[in-house]
Amino acid sequence: MQGPNSGMLQIVPLIFIFGIFYFLIIRPQQKKQKDHLAMIQNIKKNDEVVTVGGVHGTVINVKEKTFIVRIDENVKVEIDKSSVAYIKKVRQ
Repeated sequence: MQGPNSGMLQIVPLIFIFGIFYFLIIRPQQKKQKDHLAMIQNIKKNDEVVTVGGVHGTVINVKEKTFIVRIDENVKVEIDKSSVAYIKKVRQ
């Protein structure tokens, strides 16, 4: 198979493998990142959150890039928005 089309036949499997990687790895990761960003933007006062370090607390103030989180009586910590792993419970 030494013809003018042999170069194209070698590229087709690479394109196929890239397509598989895109749909199995890249696309789900982008969706997860987008969902996490939306979650962070929707955090409000009195939401119970868990940080990536495992600290549980209640949001008492929302700033532009950070949250003030109460983790115990008279203990308040300022954390970056990106360090919130998930919202544990939303309080009314």
